[in-house]
Amino acid sequence: MPAVSEHRFEVRCVEQLEYKSRVLAGLTEEKEHGMANVKLVVMYPRPKDIDAFEKIYQNEHVPLAVEKLEGKTKIVATKILASPQGTPPFYRIAEIYFRSMADLEKCAASDGGKEALAHAVMISSGGPPIFLVAEEETSTFAHTAGASV
Repeated sequence: MPAVSEHRFEVRCVEQLEYKSRVLAGLTEEKEHGMANVKLVVMYPRPKDIDAFEKIYQNEHVPLAVEKLEGKTKIVATKILASPQGTPPFYRIAEIYFRSMADLEKCAASDGGKEALAHAVMISSGGPPIFLVAEEETSTFAHTAGASV
């Protein structure tokens, strides 16, 4: 009788290992196929003249970025409104998403990418923008009845 029980245990272990291998292969496949949220983050210091910056940012820079940044999948532009710590050091944060690090690097090395990055530096009147390369991890939560936000 112990032989049957040991056999079932071995089968379960093999099944679990095969499942874990499929899961890990799937995660690796997602990364290789660019499912990771790789992004270029551009943080603009508070400009000397907010109205002038906004005009150039909206009318020149955003259209330039949309046109020239090849391989992007999404752009998120955030305007910082306030901080409990006083005047925020940054005024805008732009996040430009890519399928993979290779796509981001290819874009940054392209003529269009160089032009858009140089324009970002040129319009930043509060000091040079900060450029970061990041990988985003997202958790989404369902809203439950009675929960306050």
